[in-house]
Amino acid sequence: MRSLDLAIIAVFLVGMPLLGIWIGGRQKSASDYFVGEGKISWWVVCLSVVSAETSTLTVLSVPTVAYLATPGAGGMTFLSLAIGYLLGRIVVSFVLLPKYVAGDLVTAYAFLGKRFGDGLRTTASVTFLFTRLLADGLRLFATAIPVKVVLAAYGVAANYWTIVFVLGIAMVVYSFFGGVRAVVWVDAIQMVWYLLGAAVVIWVLADRLPGDWLGKAFDANKFQVFDLTSDPRYSQYALLAAVVGGAVLSMASHGADQLIVQRLMATKDVRASQKALIASGVVVFVQFALFLFIGVMLWAFYNAAKPVQDLGLNNNDELFANFIVTELPSGLSGFVIAGILAAALSSSLGALASSTVTDVYQRVVKRPLSDADLLRQGRIWTVIWAGLLIVFAGLFAQYGSRGDTLVEQGLSITGYTYGALLGAFLLGLIVKRARQSDAIIAFLVTVVTMAAIILPPVLSGTKGLAFPWYPPLGVAITLIVGGLLSLRHRGSPPPVEEPASEAKAA
Repeated sequence: MRSLDLAIIAVFLVGMPLLGIWIGGRQKSASDYFVGEGKISWWVVCLSVVSAETSTLTVLSVPTVAYLATPGAGGMTFLSLAIGYLLGRIVVSFVLLPKYVAGDLVTAYAFLGKRFGDGLRTTASVTFLFTRLLADGLRLFATAIPVKVVLAAYGVAANYWTIVFVLGIAMVVYSFFGGVRAVVWVDAIQMVWYLLGAAVVIWVLADRLPGDWLGKAFDANKFQVFDLTSDPRYSQYALLAAVVGGAVLSMASHGADQLIVQRLMATKDVRASQKALIASGVVVFVQFALFLFIGVMLWAFYNAAKPVQDLGLNNNDELFANFIVTELPSGLSGFVIAGILAAALSSSLGALASSTVTDVYQRVVKRPLSDADLLRQGRIWTVIWAGLLIVFAGLFAQYGSRGDTLVEQGLSITGYTYGALLGAFLLGLIVKRARQSDAIIAFLVTVVTMAAIILPPVLSGTKGLAFPWYPPLGVAITLIVGGLLSLRHRGSPPPVEEPASEAKAA
């Protein structure tokens, strides 16, 4: 009977790339490939943004966050982060988005090039590429977890390297042929799929839980949203850390990360991009609440058993996947697993390729590129980045992960660079006399400082600063260092001339 599940998963892995190719159509220009020539509706972009930032880390790990929460910590405190995410989106919508969309730019880092020069633009883009490689490598590994559990249930012993290779191939196909239009539409469809999968899980669990489970969950503080007692320096879900840190994190991820900015620039105008971004914050809050609720239901279903010690799982993040495979009826299990894969196959390859070609490659070759050259390079780099993501996902699987849930590890990876990226943008907007040398020095100082703060606790296994504080601290360092360095200069910097090749790319 489980062959039906495998058939559904196989149809999904083959059908979604083909659907993306059909939706994307023939790419006529580099602009069409990278930003879709502004033809995509705001509500489709909204769903794509949510799908892009959700990934398997959310679908698998957020239920585990609620499941593992101790009685005093509260099971829904992760929602405090979502409140900060919404606030950060509002700021980005009115401060940064007009600079991107109205300026007809291909990448977010083109703004830095116009304000400071190509040196900072390239520095920021390379930083984005490296951070996204690590974060999305972890995301791809997380996707392989439920697939491995499913295959093991059928007696198939597939290793993580094989699984991530197959998933990577499925992801690269529609990105290569369909461009950003295919990516955005497939994202939107996949988001609907995995939310329907979540609804299926809630429906099945509701019928199998005892009548008093809700009261027991309330007694254990599983529905507590605001944590007002924990030390905000070390607790990532303490109210102050979650809201302030979440807001700045969202400003960085949605205002300075090409993965999201590329999708927003595919809308027809500034107003449409603003609607897409703010609406995505509301959808993300509802989505987090949905998966946290599943975590509480699983807590009641398993009677608070410890996933590794009591249930015999390899790690905590296998909890939800284990329930899907072992407890859901055939057919429904395959549908939900396909939904988890849908969350993972939201492709960052287009963002990586567009940033590589327009921010780095053109600066290296130092000559104008024809539109055909830009389109060809975009596709070449889409394949290269797919290969690198597969390698890094395999390395994450091979060398294991820390005791944190995967979603917390994914968020902490961005702490090294997000503060510097957002700080560079704010430095350009706020400190009028800042020059490119000031911004680059401040940027590098921030990255090194954040590494010195984050790495020692990770390597020693001790408790460090809560990850929501990483972006605000990074922004503060960048603004202070850059602002002090700018005092050397008098007046505003001279305007930066835009290279001829840039105009052609846009």
